[in-house]
Amino acid sequence: MRSTDHGQIIDLGRPWRGVGPFLFASRHVDAYPRGNAVGGPETGLAGRALGSDFDHPSGWSMYHGEQVPGFPAHPHRGFETITIVRHGIVDHADSTGAGARYGDGDVQWVTAGRGVSHSEMFPLVHRDRENPFELYQLWLNLPARNKTADPEFTMQWREDIPVVTPADARGTATVTVIAGAFEGTAPLAPPAASWASDPNSDVAVWLIDLGPDSEVSIPATNSDGTERLLYVHGGDRAAIRVDGALVRNGEGFAQRKRGPLTLSTAADPATVLVLQGVPLNEPVVAHGPFVMNTEAEIQQAFADYRRDGFGGWPWPSDAPVYQLDTPRFAKFGDGRIERPRPADTVELEGSTS
Repeated sequence: MRSTDHGQIIDLGRPWRGVGPFLFASRHVDAYPRGNAVGGPETGLAGRALGSDFDHPSGWSMYHGEQVPGFPAHPHRGFETITIVRHGIVDHADSTGAGARYGDGDVQWVTAGRGVSHSEMFPLVHRDRENPFELYQLWLNLPARNKTADPEFTMQWREDIPVVTPADARGTATVTVIAGAFEGTAPLAPPAASWASDPNSDVAVWLIDLGPDSEVSIPATNSDGTERLLYVHGGDRAAIRVDGALVRNGEGFAQRKRGPLTLSTAADPATVLVLQGVPLNEPVVAHGPFVMNTEAEIQQAFADYRRDGFGGWPWPSDAPVYQLDTPRFAKFGDGRIERPRPADTVELEGSTS
């Protein structure tokens, strides 16, 4: 850990440590091969520990998937997941009967609330070329008053997510605005129960892409109580200077003094994930997929899940995926179907297991 006038340079760990109301952040990068007829890897799966295949030396992992990579049905309660897919496809299904296919720049924001089971599978939809994959998932805590909110999800389609090129930027620099206004550019609305929907939360999620020899400034936080962390990553040589202090790939800059920051690169590009927010200042008791305020609430979450799986599982398998040529869509628990604009013209097809 190294200190500067404006903050501390820290090792992010794995998964990346959280900040403020964010419990943690994770990033998955996989060099998936061509897909087969069901969305699995064309190369086969011999020699893999299916069901627990992480950090495989091939450069891609199946995670908990046994045919298609991903995370079959699993429960959550008491917090939110924000899933940012830069490359690749995610097929979502949940215990409310909702489902979605999204990716290649889309963001899904899930409020688990009182409890939901969902699966997140990564079908390899391209059979004629490789399927590179990059995904961030952020866990954002819910305030106690909303931990029993109805589960829901919202989609941020890439066509609608604001991408800003700041006027004072030098070189190649863009800011993808997922939460929290950036220099007057407002984000899309978060779910209603989210801490990010409270104007006093000062929650922000920005993805900043800096090319070689580039520079960008980020504004001061809106509150003295806001905590902010910059997650620096990219290739092995990726690094940025934060007001002159060098922050390397896999390190973070925890801002200590409120004020704007200037980020710059040298010969190599870098990406910076900025997370910020006012802490909830409530007790946090976490156990696996449940994040509550007391141990008794954790035990109740397990009891509720054991009773009915948070409403049952209305899918033919615990890892459903859609036909490979299904376009992006979102189907909500009330039956409403949403597609990105301009609307896809191909009708939604049935799912396969």
